[in-house]
Amino acid sequence: MLSELPSHIPSPYQGVISLPQGRCPVRLALYQPDIPQNLGAAIRLTACLGVPLDIIEPCAFPLLDKSLRRTAMDYIDQAEITRWPGWRTYRDAMTAEGWRIVLLTTAGAVPLQTFSFAPTDVILMGSESGGVDDPVHAAVEGRVLIPQAPGPRCLNVVSAASIAVFEALRQTGRLPGSSA
Repeated sequence: MLSELPSHIPSPYQGVISLPQGRCPVRLALYQPDIPQNLGAAIRLTACLGVPLDIIEPCAFPLLDKSLRRTAMDYIDQAEITRWPGWRTYRDAMTAEGWRIVLLTTAGAVPLQTFSFAPTDVILMGSESGGVDDPVHAAVEGRVLIPQAPGPRCLNVVSAASIAVFEALRQTGRLPGSSA
């Protein structure tokens, strides 16, 4: 629920976000997350890499869940988090601001290592239980697949996000500690 988020996590109703000067240009977006521990791990990931995190609601759990807090620990205060009331609002805002939305998917057409990330990419992760809806899949500008060994279904959503965000930061020269 939108009203259950801590006050330091801004609402998108405060206006469209844009690329702040001097900030990391890559964003991570979670589409309708349904496991609080994964959202907590994503908060920690984005805080450590200096990447903004977008939460596209609805979430399958209250955003004050104890599991979320336990996993995010004190990193929640160091992360740049914006929540969005739904996909259409998010897509429209990102498109208006010139962001390219790249979906990380097991149905991706381009292997991660051959995809060319741009400075204003959003890496979109689907929900753990269902991925993204067909209209979301159709609306993104890029679909990327992380190659993996035959047999296992897929990586954990935050493990996959870590790999993709790192690669996007590496390609765009924005890894923490590197000169951009």
